Amino acid sequence: MSERRNSGDEGASPSRPRPAPVTISDVQELVRRKDEIEAQIKAYYDVLEDQKGVGMNEPLVDIEGYPRSDVDVYQVRTARHNIICLQNDHKALMKQVEEALHQLHARGKEKQARDAAEAQHEALRQSPGPSLDPNQRPPQPFARVNSISPGSPANNAGLQVGDEILEFGSVNAHNFQNLQNIGTVVQHSEGHPLNVTVLRRGERLQLRLVPARWSGKGLLGCNIIPLQR
Repeated sequence: MSERRNSGDEGASPSRPRPAPVTISDVQELVRRKDEIEAQIKAYYDVLEDQKGVGMNEPLVDIEGYPRSDVDVYQVRTARHNIICLQNDHKALMKQVEEALHQLHARGKEKQARDAAEAQHEALRQSPGPSLDPNQRPPQPFARVNSISPGSPANNAGLQVGDEILEFGSVNAHNFQNLQNIGTVVQHSEGHPLNVTVLRRGERLQLRLVPARWSGKGLLGCNIIPLQR
């Protein structure tokens, strides 16, 4: 009598490989198949239309119970059957398209968040460390708001013409070199709030600005100019 082994590894099913992430090409292929199915469904509806305008539910027998002689009953039944099958395929395919688009959208948001974090980290890395001098000078403005468009993200955040910028996200007077520094932070922070500290008539104010697409140009809707040092 053979001895039966009990091994935790023996007979265990191998782990399934993780599915590859959805790409734009995958979505395009799904959409192509969807269009193809829709074209086939239309073709079969055209067949029904050619058969005296018979639809999906009209009877195929006469009042005496005999097959109608004015239509091709076999052709109508075949078209109806194929339409039902294709509609089921179309419904399943639309679900795949929806799930694929959802995955792409989620990955896009994750990438935006990573890019924003990297931009903040890079700006902080280039910025000199905090001074331990108790008599350290307060933050100095490095740029000024020159114009603001009504209804823009900058306008909604409460920015005003003449505001002098002390901090724009991770950009401050220590690491500011040119307006491209602000542009980089804005591009990588679309849809995410930025802390903006301004000096307005001698008062220091902190605002939350969310770069976003709106009816006008750019993601801010304001013009910023550097201050002469």
